[in-house]
Amino acid sequence: MSEQTPAAVTAEDQARLAAAKKRAGRSAVIGAIFLMATSAIGPGFITQTATFTATLGAAFAFAILVSVIIDIAVQLNIWRMITSSGKRAGELANSAIPFSGHVIAVLVIIGGLAFNIGNIAGGGLGLNALLGIDTKLGGLLTAALAIVIFLVKKAGPVMDVVLIILGIGMIGMTLLVAFIAQPPVGEAIRQTFVPDELNFATITTIVGGTVGGYITYSGAHRYLASGHVGPEHAGPVMRAAANGIFVTGIMRYVLFLAILGVVASGVTLDLSGQAANPAGQAFGAVLGETGIRIFGAIFWAAAISSVIGAAYTSATFLSTFHKRFLGGWSLQWATVIFIVVSLIVYVSVGTAPAAILVFVGGFNGLILPFGLTVFMYIGWFRRDLLGARKYPLWLLIAGTLITALTWYMGFASFTQIFAFLGVGA
Repeated sequence: MSEQTPAAVTAEDQARLAAAKKRAGRSAVIGAIFLMATSAIGPGFITQTATFTATLGAAFAFAILVSVIIDIAVQLNIWRMITSSGKRAGELANSAIPFSGHVIAVLVIIGGLAFNIGNIAGGGLGLNALLGIDTKLGGLLTAALAIVIFLVKKAGPVMDVVLIILGIGMIGMTLLVAFIAQPPVGEAIRQTFVPDELNFATITTIVGGTVGGYITYSGAHRYLASGHVGPEHAGPVMRAAANGIFVTGIMRYVLFLAILGVVASGVTLDLSGQAANPAGQAFGAVLGETGIRIFGAIFWAAAISSVIGAAYTSATFLSTFHKRFLGGWSLQWATVIFIVVSLIVYVSVGTAPAAILVFVGGFNGLILPFGLTVFMYIGWFRRDLLGARKYPLWLLIAGTLITALTWYMGFASFTQIFAFLGVGA
């Protein structure tokens, strides 16, 4: 009996360990889906949606459709390549083209840091609308909560749960407002495919804010923690990426419908920048003071989820420079430091100056096409890095076409930046 006990205990321990590992893997997969989705729905996107819906009306639905299509081509390629190789974006890029991963990492970290200042500011605005507290105090509380999440011993699973709750909460509250606003759904569906007006600048802005920068790699990097890596897991990976795009698309479209219902009813939103956030105005027009509170909750949820996404994803790129940041406490502390630096700048400056935001917009316009070019090169010529000889041809063709399109968008973005900063004037 005494000789069998250790074996029985060992078998039981192994079963518990296997079950725990399976739960952690499942959590990482679901977390990856919501990390990508919530990162793409930040304060900037909510403000842009309200602004563009107020100016374009139902025709803005076409821009959302195009952004989702681009999302599909980008995310399916990035998720599949990163998980097939088992390496993060910077390390995989360096394996194909020396130092290209370092370039991507620097761009993502700088861009993510500056945008995180805006995310913290968005958290302050959200808590101000929700609770009436000072915006700087709200930003401080938002950053503090994000820091607490990453100071927990097992920060990954905690982050997953928080993002799932925030994502579902945002969708639920926005659905409520959209239902009450009673938007012209039939007209919105028609103009999703046959718009009365085409605005390429709008599409460029939305794509840069919902696909570019750190968002491109956020879900794929988190998925690596599931342990389901290698080309044999391509099927589940593609389904997870598609689910993430589906969640993102739902949130984008529901938010658009909520604003459209207000605009279609004859309410004019103040887009001068002197009044409250246009999305807050729209929610207030539907539900009065309650609408403002709901807007605050949604805006804050979008802000803190983006703070988490930007900080975590940017920190994962540090492994491009040193393997100690592959996981564990080193990665968690790097994420905390990233948030702290963003908070210090926010408290010192207030909100990100216009010049900083515009300049970082240029980084966003550069990160996506540069990274996609490297990954398309890997897909066409370095499949040995992906552990498989075959790769879907349709995915490569779609990715290559989108890469060309994003280079054009990036060029247009930098042209606007130089004009804004007075370069070449």
